[in-house]
Amino acid sequence: MKTVLLHTLAHARTGDKGNRSSISLVAYDAAHWDLLVAQVTPERVASLFAARRPAGVQRYLLPKLHAMNLVLDDVLDGGVNDSLNLDTHGKCLSGLLLTLPIQID
Repeated sequence: MKTVLLHTLAHARTGDKGNRSSISLVAYDAAHWDLLVAQVTPERVASLFAARRPAGVQRYLLPKLHAMNLVLDDVLDGGVNDSLNLDTHGKCLSGLLLTLPIQID
């Protein structure tokens, strides 16, 4: 087993709605789908984003696309209109997700 960062196995894109961030994660190779499902869990994502203090993390699987959507509540400092944060849309949050360590054979 070796450890790789998630960005070697998948790409991601972030969207936002109010104070909620939605991160789509898509496997580069369908052969890695089961590995991503097993290791990119709501609990691990919440732990990775602990500094943003998510109120919750939901995961929606899209197996035919070898993709998932992760929805993080209350991570955008109130959202675009309420925050002084430089990245109120949370676009860089997909970059943080892609640093998640993944164990692979």
